[in-house]
Amino acid sequence: MLVNLKEILEIAERDKIAIGMFNATGFDSLQAVIAAAEELNQPVIIAHAEVHNVYNDVSIVGPAMVAAAQNAKVPVCVHLDHGVTMEMIYRALRIGFTSVMIDASALPYEENLALTKQVVEMAHSMGVSVEAELGRLVTGEAGSKEDGPVLKAEDFYTDPAEAEAFCKETGVDALAIAFGTSHGFYNAQPKLDFDVVKNVAAATGLPLVMHGGSGVSEEGFKTAIANGIRKVNYYSYMSKAGYEAAKAEIEAGNSKYLHDVEFAAMKAMKEDVKEAIRVFANLK
Repeated sequence: MLVNLKEILEIAERDKIAIGMFNATGFDSLQAVIAAAEELNQPVIIAHAEVHNVYNDVSIVGPAMVAAAQNAKVPVCVHLDHGVTMEMIYRALRIGFTSVMIDASALPYEENLALTKQVVEMAHSMGVSVEAELGRLVTGEAGSKEDGPVLKAEDFYTDPAEAEAFCKETGVDALAIAFGTSHGFYNAQPKLDFDVVKNVAAATGLPLVMHGGSGVSEEGFKTAIANGIRKVNYYSYMSKAGYEAAKAEIEAGNSKYLHDVEFAAMKAMKEDVKEAIRVFANLK
């Protein structure tokens, strides 16, 4: 069942859970995510990240994602993750994605605001939801200037007052925030500031998004969700599970066919996604 982001996050808010967003970098990961969601009878968000377009162009994988969502037994949102160019956002909208993320968080506030407003106006006219981002995911010290102080990760955390003004002016449907997570693999357990989540949720009244979800503890997820996180982006550890299964299949020497390796990776990714969904939805 194909739905947009606003519709699927209404389920999350109703049940006080988070919906997992999983990147579909190819057909194996797409099959893994949909199968996991159907087996658990839970809604899910499948995403194509602009940075992954080099591996599978959106013109090829995008229509398959939309078709998979339409045929799924559970609600599925098809999302463009970290859209940084208007060209990619246009392409996703034309293909039939039901949600797009405009990631202008690296730009000055006013430029982020203006670009987000443009995307919201266009997407909403098509019934498509929009996620934006305020704050930046930074680990450790972000750098310094000779004439200024060293900037730390918390200097990039989302400001509740700024978020309130931003969301009111842009009309976005969800907001990705910075509160201590980072993309990729963690060298140590991240230190999350849940007060940022609570305060931004209270200020905006919107469902909030956790980027960099891989590697966060189960307790960390549950606390973040209790404070207002309604969408969790999860990819790195899912991909790692697929990689390790593919490596084991090759090393076992049982087959010389690529499809056997891909199938092993798909099954491993599905099980990893199921575990993530169980945590996000507080399933036993």
